Parts: sequence; C-alpha cells; structure tokens
Amino acid sequence: MKRQFAAALVLAVMAAVTLGAQGAPAGWKQRIDASTDATDPDPAGDVKFVSMGGGFHTVNPKAAVFWNPSNTVAGVYTLKATFAQNARSSHPNYIGLIFGGKDLSGAAQSYTYFMVAPQNGTFLIKQRTGDQTKDVQRSEHNSVVKLGADNKASNTLEVRVGADKIDYVVNGAVVYSTPKAGITTDGIYGMRVNHALPDVMITGLAASK
Repeated sequence: MKRQFAAALVLAVMAAVTLGAQGAPAGWKQRIDASTDATDPDPAGDVKFVSMGGGFHTVNPKAAVFWNPSNTVAGVYTLKATFAQNARSSHPNYIGLIFGGKDLSGAAQSYTYFMVAPQNGTFLIKQRTGDQTKDVQRSEHNSVVKLGADNKASNTLEVRVGADKIDYVVNGAVVYSTPKAGITTDGIYGMRVNHALPDVMITGLAASK
C-alpha cells in the first residue's frame, strides 16, 4: 500500500511539473515553472496555450516553457519570433525564445533563454540547468518597444548563432553578443512566457540556416 501511495505521489508531482499542453497544437508540450517566491506569487488560474492567428496565444498566470520536440536545430543558424504583449502585467515580466534545449520534460532540463520585458524596456539572457538559473546579461535597451498607452507592445527577437559567437537581436538591432563557447546552442528551441502575463501572442517562430 505504501509503495502504491508513493508511486501515485511521484506521478502526481510529475503531472504538476511537466504537462502536455492541453488544447495546444498537436505535438506541443509545456512545462510549468511555478513561483517559489512568497513576495511574488503566481496569480490564480491555469496556463492556456492555443493556436491563433497563424501563431500561438498564451495566458500565463504561471511561467511556462512551450516547445515541440521535433523543433531542433544545430550548427550555425538564426532563431526568430515576434512576441506581442497585449495587456499590462502587475509588474515587468519577460517573454521570449529558448534554445539549446535538452531534457525539457525531465529533472536535468537545460536551455538558454533570450527575452524582453516590454513593461520596462529591458532584455534578459539567462541559462537554466535543472532548478538552477544564471543571468548572462540583464539590461535596458532602447531597441525594446515598451508598452504604449493601450498597454500593448510587439517585439521581434532573434538569436543569431555563428561559428564563434552569438548575437542577440531585438527589432533588428544587436543588443548583446557572447562567445559561443560555454553556451549550448544545439537542441530544442521554443518559447518562454513568465507569470502574471494574461495576453501574449507569438508569431513567426522559425529557425533558419
């Protein structure tokens, strides 16, 4: 009985952490990243991820990563997508790309993310390994379109992976560059939307050589 209870508990925890995106396009998955910060809790509600307008629409009371396991890329490439924040959050939150993804459904998840916060005009480059994260760069930049009076803003992000370096691009302008060494670029690509973002539209997600 104890063994059955333990097994059920493990399955329940796994279901809470890693989910197939219900109602999402076939083949897509999502992983919820619930807040553990008592000063910045997640709003109530469930993450919603659906096809819409030739792209994807998300509602994110909780942060989540979205990916299709068949979307992989390696070598020299450009990853690109446009992210529209269509409603103001309770505080600045980031939306953007993930790349170099490995084991995204497992305990050893790893990826790099490049994101923007239209609410304050900053960009963020960050690495995740398991439960640990590390900022590579976080800075304000005038290439990031901020929310307007209508509480909307659209930004096109690119990760340009070269032979020796990576350029991080917002609306056509390189906002930061890093050496390629030390950053895994081969793997799954997708999107991340942080919490307390009630209306985000993502279009044009693609990797090209």
